[in-house]
Amino acid sequence: MDKLRAMQSFTRIVERGSLTAAAESLRVSLPSMVRSLAALEAGLGVRLINRTTRRMALTSEGREYYDCCKRVLAEVEHAESELTARHATPRGRLRVTASVMLGSMHVAPVLNAFAARHAAVNAELLLVDQPLDLVAEGIDVAVRIGRLPDSALVAIPVGIARRMLCASPAYLRRAGTPRSPEDLGAHRCVASSGAARAYQWHLGAGKQAKPVKVRPAFTSNQIGAAIDAATSGLGIGQFLDYQVQALLASGRLKRLLVDFEPPPQPINVVHPHARLPSPNVRAFIDWAVPRLRSRLTQR
Repeated sequence: MDKLRAMQSFTRIVERGSLTAAAESLRVSLPSMVRSLAALEAGLGVRLINRTTRRMALTSEGREYYDCCKRVLAEVEHAESELTARHATPRGRLRVTASVMLGSMHVAPVLNAFAARHAAVNAELLLVDQPLDLVAEGIDVAVRIGRLPDSALVAIPVGIARRMLCASPAYLRRAGTPRSPEDLGAHRCVASSGAARAYQWHLGAGKQAKPVKVRPAFTSNQIGAAIDAATSGLGIGQFLDYQVQALLASGRLKRLLVDFEPPPQPINVVHPHARLPSPNVRAFIDWAVPRLRSRLTQR
């Protein structure tokens, strides 16, 4: 602590331009400031400031040490601020967003438990399948699937999502089981996106990756409706694993063309870049990350 105080005194002398001004800003006596600087120079074995009765100037060693002191003191301040924020009581609004099914199945239970634990927090969950501008929309935290091109976001990985082809046993008995991506052209399919993407699915990885044109018998902007259509035997659908895990486990859907599945996509908890997030954001991330990892790996 003595060394940190001495470094603080030294930086204040440099910034205020005199021992007297530095002593006044730190509310210590001038003799105390003089002794602190002398002890610092003696301990380092170098002169940091050349002083006369009229002026003072940093030596080359002093300039180098001043830059070092600024970095050290900034890191100490950052560490102390982070610890203080971590123990601050979360309160006020907390806005979280996620895609509709991921949010309903996994994010909502975690956020509900967090809100129940912190009575002073007003939690709001926005479930939309289009990624929102977090800053423009005033959103604190998002749970997103896929690569994040925006370097202004801090991302914490919590799992992966696999995109897979599924169909009901009844449909496969009636129409047969596809053995290759090319076979999909002869099958009825269900889709859950806009028309531009509904007619083309991407299968395979690396050099084997390729788009495959499909023939949707049913298209919806809601993934739940498309899953219901596939489960009822209307056709083959392409879904993320967490969306159909219960249906696969019960046998109501069958997984197809496993060897041609595209690479898994990351699932991240993200928030706008900030050196020191608010107590609400920090507390929710500390709460949500391990719980989401547990939920998303038990599949």
